[in-house]
Amino acid sequence: MSENRFAGKTAAVTGAASGIGEAIAIRLMAEGANVVGIDLAGDALGAMATEFGKAFLPVTADVTKEGEIAAALDAAVTQFGALDLAFNVAGASRVGAIVDLDEADWDFTIDLVQKGVFLCTKHEARRMGAGGAIVNVSSLNARMPMPGGSPYATGKAGVEMFSKNAALELASSGIRVNSVLPGLVDTPLVAPVLAYEPAQAMFLERIPMARAATPDEVAGPCLYLASDDASYVTGASLVVDGGWDLSNFPNFSKLAG
Repeated sequence: MSENRFAGKTAAVTGAASGIGEAIAIRLMAEGANVVGIDLAGDALGAMATEFGKAFLPVTADVTKEGEIAAALDAAVTQFGALDLAFNVAGASRVGAIVDLDEADWDFTIDLVQKGVFLCTKHEARRMGAGGAIVNVSSLNARMPMPGGSPYATGKAGVEMFSKNAALELASSGIRVNSVLPGLVDTPLVAPVLAYEPAQAMFLERIPMARAATPDEVAGPCLYLASDDASYVTGASLVVDGGWDLSNFPNFSKLAG
């Protein structure tokens, strides 16, 4: 970690209140950046602002609402003078078998996972100049189907391809776009699964490194892709999964009944 790698830079981070987004925000500030943290969890953002001071601007916003995202990014530019980097992390899922899944649950997941990344990338790129970098957090599920998780896997697959399309379109503006595909990460979203020992065992037997990643272990690769060390990297998909893509997804249907 370099204390000055992102000195003078301003970064937007969605999903900044917890998990991977929080880890990215903290790492960025430790390396000299100013951060606008975007999330629905206003109280958690407020606590981060108290802890990190002027380097952190908390903005409560819904990434599926275009007007809210545009306003959040305008606030970043007003506060810090520019927008140089962006990390689109916000995500969640509602699960269910395809034949039983409610349309509303499909829409919720696709809107958050896929549409949110589109809206954020659109407005981040509008406010960036040459040298800008956007990192979209997809998932190993972009390539690995998950029983009961069709909207999430579909949405994350869309994020990976969207990032490649954005890289192609934005290259002429000097903006790089890449995606990161995490495997199992020990975040609040995943905590209930990891707390259930039979499910945890099914995961770990498929991961060669035999453990979940910490959020910081995903934040590091994300920051690499946004850094000058990756100045000739765009349209890439970086898998960060402890070797899990060498195996397959656990079939949790075996736990039913």
